[in-house]
Amino acid sequence: MEQNEKQHFIFLELRQRLQSGLLVIRSDAVEGNPKVNVSCEDSALKIHVPSEEYQVKLTPGVSLVEGSCQKSPEVKEDGFHIRLRLKVDQYAEASDSVIERLRVQEKYCFLCQSCRAMLLKDRVFKRVLPLPNGNWNTLVDDWCCHPDPFANKKLLPKEEDCLLGDTYVLLTRDSSCDQSLAQQVDLSPVISAATQHSEKTPGHKTVGVFCRKCSAVLGEAVTTDVFKFYITEMVVRQTKDEECDVTQHRQQFLERALASRLFELSSAQSIFRFSIQTPGGKAMIMLWLLNTDTLIASFSEKARSSDSLISASDHHLDEHQSRLAACAVKVLYLPCTQGKHQEAVNAWEKDISVHPLALPESTCEEVLQLLTTCTSTLPTSLRSMNSYQTHVWPWLLTVC
Repeated sequence: MEQNEKQHFIFLELRQRLQSGLLVIRSDAVEGNPKVNVSCEDSALKIHVPSEEYQVKLTPGVSLVEGSCQKSPEVKEDGFHIRLRLKVDQYAEASDSVIERLRVQEKYCFLCQSCRAMLLKDRVFKRVLPLPNGNWNTLVDDWCCHPDPFANKKLLPKEEDCLLGDTYVLLTRDSSCDQSLAQQVDLSPVISAATQHSEKTPGHKTVGVFCRKCSAVLGEAVTTDVFKFYITEMVVRQTKDEECDVTQHRQQFLERALASRLFELSSAQSIFRFSIQTPGGKAMIMLWLLNTDTLIASFSEKARSSDSLISASDHHLDEHQSRLAACAVKVLYLPCTQGKHQEAVNAWEKDISVHPLALPESTCEEVLQLLTTCTSTLPTSLRSMNSYQTHVWPWLLTVC
């Protein structure tokens, strides 16, 4: 019952490629009157329930096929299910992650995402190069007929280089680092040699890199002159974008940074299974990407119980009754902390089609908490599939 109280009053999921959608309305949202009307007007989906109206602004090129709404039998745990048909003339465009936005001969500033302190200022790169796939070490033996020529060698940037990993960038140290960054040795045990820049062994000393102002974890020192910065911990913007908003809420920033990378990796490399793990190789979350063409919108209980709500007869809807349909990726996930699902973890670790994504351990814990919390707001029937939990990650707005 506690989980059901967290379920949002109204949940809308639209699939652009399937040109279909599902609208779920909690039973108590209609106050015993099951009359619900759904219409489309001025690029917005309008949901009329007794005494109230909610509006979902659709992305350009997406509209409702009039008369296509079909009400399904009430699902006891969820409420009312209404199936929709869509007309899609234009697919919503995804925003790029910072990995895809970095360019040569552009001037960039790197800020701490936690406190917005300036970390690196006016960095210009002569080369911006992608690093090999995260599984490249395990594939060397299949390609080479002689001993591994890359054994014990690190791929490091030169001055004015920027090397791009799956979830991080490698940059050389400059004089400003002493004022903005702090370092500390981390003696946490290494589980496996999962990273592509060093064959770490048990007892390996990792030097963590922190924001000097707020002590937030930013990455690690690969060598004394090279730093690894995770894209989930820093905001990167062009110096000329003085008006760029860097005050984004941590949850939104994390959601969009990871959702963008999942989309980019799946599109470029046909990867759909990911292992979210610590830099030492400890698996924290297993993710299975289901689709990337989803649009979602929901209205929480707070929206309905707000004193500022107005009746459906008033055409001026306030912010609590209007939402923008957000692009999202839909994933299945399994938490791997505290020895959970160890059999599945062992199987995934042996499968080279599973792509490792390394993040600081504190960020892995944040992601797991985010997944768990957001899943509880979904309709009960949509929260799991074959023992995996379900989650949809919104990522519509561009992250500066």
